[in-house]
Amino acid sequence: MNGGVRGASSNARDGAARGISPVVGVVLLIALTVCLAAVIAVGVGAWSLEAGGPTAAFDLSVDGEQSTVAVEHVSGDPVDVGQLSVVITVNDEELTDQPPVPFVGANGFVGTPNGPFNSATDQEWRAGERASVTVAEGNDPGIEGGDSVTVTLTVDGDRVATLETTAS
Repeated sequence: MNGGVRGASSNARDGAARGISPVVGVVLLIALTVCLAAVIAVGVGAWSLEAGGPTAAFDLSVDGEQSTVAVEHVSGDPVDVGQLSVVITVNDEELTDQPPVPFVGANGFVGTPNGPFNSATDQEWRAGERASVTVAEGNDPGIEGGDSVTVTLTVDGDRVATLETTAS
């Protein structure tokens, strides 16, 4: 009889061990699901934070004879010119005086800018609008035909576009 009791006791322990395995598996699956959800939530949150500035496309043209830099807003979100920063480089060297957009008359530039860079116009730069500045002769380096010109547009600290072309 003792042998029968041992057998029953042994089977009871095996059944309890088999009952715990599914519970442990379910707990592990739930933990894995929670971890994956947290990773996805953090990734999506970081992705949405990166898109701080407007999304827009621009076209750059530079006339080396007139020293005129023109940027056309081709498509996308409107840009608040009051929050816009423009940096112009010629052959990888920044101009001594940068355009303080929006403005009317500034050191390093001839006359007033055209389009949204002019402080007398609407402060929202929309698709289809063209803005231009004429770099003064004393602003170093000067722009000549064949020079590589880069314009970087930043809105409230977020780079919106870096445009590069060769002056005609």
